[in-house]
Amino acid sequence: MILVLAYYYLGKIEDPVAEVACHKAFFEGKNARGRIYISEQGINGQASCGEEEYEAFRSWMARFDSVKIKIHTASEHPFPKMTVKYRKQLVAIDCDVDLSARGESVAPHQWKEMLQQRDENTLLVDVRNGYEWKVGHFEGAELPPLETFRQFPSYADELKKTRDPKTTRVMMYCTGGIRCEFFSAVMKQAGFEHVYQLDGGVIGYGLEEGGDHWKGKLFVFDDRLVVPISSDQSETIAECVYCKGVCDVYYNCANVDCNELFVACASCICEHKGCCGASCKSAPRVRPYQISAKPFRKMAADLFT
Repeated sequence: MILVLAYYYLGKIEDPVAEVACHKAFFEGKNARGRIYISEQGINGQASCGEEEYEAFRSWMARFDSVKIKIHTASEHPFPKMTVKYRKQLVAIDCDVDLSARGESVAPHQWKEMLQQRDENTLLVDVRNGYEWKVGHFEGAELPPLETFRQFPSYADELKKTRDPKTTRVMMYCTGGIRCEFFSAVMKQAGFEHVYQLDGGVIGYGLEEGGDHWKGKLFVFDDRLVVPISSDQSETIAECVYCKGVCDVYYNCANVDCNELFVACASCICEHKGCCGASCKSAPRVRPYQISAKPFRKMAADLFT
């Protein structure tokens, strides 16, 4: 059995480059894979490992206070390798954020109660990209039509034109919690006074409260791509981009110069040779179609020469 971990730490890291080297040394030779980013702001990690490695990792990470590790299980590693990198921004937001002024963190059981008690003055905001909320989201959530969440500060400012920032209760959620740490601060800076964020994100909610008030499944940033948020939740709400049939399997477009993520059923993905549209199907650099929903990896340099 493989344990799939999602975690983050927000706090000052004096020498993030040295911490990258420290992480790489720790994982050397271990049965572990993942994608971990480290900056002066903290650590954002997704990883998979065996049970023995997890115990060692948990003890090793205890040097960082307040780290909460959320755990799913899988039959195989959902990451191709272990990658640890320095990243200037833990969350791509492109503006200064005062993390001391974040929204109030709400535990999953409290979040469930707040969902049940929502009124017209409560705004439930999905702080994820469109391809994420397309396959699953909380019932009644605001789904911002943003191409990238670098646009979120502008969205927060526009929201003030239709919502009173002094009286509106803003409930925000994301996959694992870290994006809300930043975006809830953006909402506070925009003038919204009552801002709440789901502690542990949708992953934490699913582990503790199951699928109550959730529609669909959860997009994750590893080879699994789409998973149920709990054992009692497996509804499908997305649809095939071609036939519009109910489906939530993602593929990368086989056109190397597109590579867009799109949802397709087994029949249509075969018929269209792994491409997201007619123009991509006739493009000059199209990967040989493979029956696999896993993300495409780097192609051989001479494949199209």
